[in-house]
Amino acid sequence: MTERSKEQPITFVGIDLAKRSFHLFGADAAGRKVLSKTLTRARLPGFIAQLPPCTIAMEACGSAHDWARRFRDAGHAVRLIAPQFVKPFVKSNKNDAADAEAICEALQRPGMRFVAIKSVEQQDIQSIHRMRSLAVDRRTAQVNQIRGLLLEYGIEIAQGRACVQRRLPQILEDASNGLSGRFRAELQGLYDELQHLNERVAHYDAQLEQIAQESEQARTLMTIPGIAAKGATALLAAVGEDPSLLKNGRGLAAWLGLVPRQHSTGGKARLLGISKRGDCYLRQLLIHGARAVLRHTDRKDDAHSRWATALKARRHSNVAVVALANKLARIAYAVMLSGRPYDPNTGLITAA
Repeated sequence: MTERSKEQPITFVGIDLAKRSFHLFGADAAGRKVLSKTLTRARLPGFIAQLPPCTIAMEACGSAHDWARRFRDAGHAVRLIAPQFVKPFVKSNKNDAADAEAICEALQRPGMRFVAIKSVEQQDIQSIHRMRSLAVDRRTAQVNQIRGLLLEYGIEIAQGRACVQRRLPQILEDASNGLSGRFRAELQGLYDELQHLNERVAHYDAQLEQIAQESEQARTLMTIPGIAAKGATALLAAVGEDPSLLKNGRGLAAWLGLVPRQHSTGGKARLLGISKRGDCYLRQLLIHGARAVLRHTDRKDDAHSRWATALKARRHSNVAVVALANKLARIAYAVMLSGRPYDPNTGLITAA
């Protein structure tokens, strides 16, 4: 353990986060080591509060946004770094001290890209999306289990939740289908649980709709065709407080994995399928929104629909959907940065 030197002011601090033990590595303006110290969770806030204003960096991992808000309130500049950008700076075997030093070293790189810090409200929205996603996954698993169990008894139900919910009450009431009383009772329990999951999903949908209607930013995003309440709130929650950390709209599309993966060498460009990096949930929402828009572009004559119709005519439908999702991400970035709504008739952000 190296204590802080009083003669050398701390300019940069890298913190390796954990549940109970936190390692700090400090450096001066020239990047020379000034501090290396391990603290408990209880001692960390007080130690950071007594430091002079400096730049603190952490990996964007669990609890990072909460610590970032606390350190920022204490007067420090805070940066979050994606873990994959820290890993190349680890000099030796992995341990807390080496990780903290690597974070501090990555912080000082002029070309480093940082993660936007989320507010409490944005974390609330993201949590609701995560809870809804889990409820949908559980509901899908419940439907598949019911279909699989009934097939073992010679009762076939077509794919889809709607078919299961329509047929299952009829099967439970049919006394001539050969199901035992014990299995029928357990099947009733599965049906009740499926109904409960439907109620949970509907509750989360209502919460997201309410949040979208109460947020001016979300209402502005919903002026973009293909982005509704879920897409708008997910974008606000994912991008964070400062969308300008992303260089431009293409940066947002690349961050969501909606651009081609590149494997070029020798001056020869080779582009592959989309990279699928970043938040797969948000990418899925944008692609679903783009697919919904493409279904109706033939019946519209605005600039946005004409572009999408021409694209669909010359490329495969899946390629067109992803290209439109990429365009939606770029438009969303411009809308979030400007705060002005989108006009699909002109294909431009409206004037202030």
